[in-house]
Amino acid sequence: MVKLSINGTVKELDVDPDMPLLWAIRDHLDLTGTKFGCGQALCGACTVHLDGQPIRSCQTRVGDVGDGKITTIEGASGKVAEAVQAAWRELDVVQCGYCQSGQIMSAIGLLSSTPKPTDADIDSAMEGNICRCGTYQRIRAAIHDAANRLG
Repeated sequence: MVKLSINGTVKELDVDPDMPLLWAIRDHLDLTGTKFGCGQALCGACTVHLDGQPIRSCQTRVGDVGDGKITTIEGASGKVAEAVQAAWRELDVVQCGYCQSGQIMSAIGLLSSTPKPTDADIDSAMEGNICRCGTYQRIRAAIHDAANRLG
């Protein structure tokens, strides 16, 4: 039995502690906003927050989470999350949308630690998030827009 604190609620799961966190989130908790992309922590589609920091859930074992607090795209809230989501909508960032939950979670992580990021900060923070549609310019613009909204 593994206990996970996810989106503000503690859940007990009867899963192997070696199971990737992604599968616990999607298959056992039915939170399907977090996506499977590559399974090797290379694309960022599976990005969630662990204690406020973006991590790749496909390579994080549930047994390694411990007492950490997990936030998925479904649980993203607060001023930064709202600013990012509003900017994403208004700048029409999404094309196919598959990578966007991971992109948004990485952007929230960046703006939570760096409220006024430079282009270099954005490129560095978003480097591991791949968008097969190539919306990188819109993503960067939305992050700047969200930073401006936060003041």
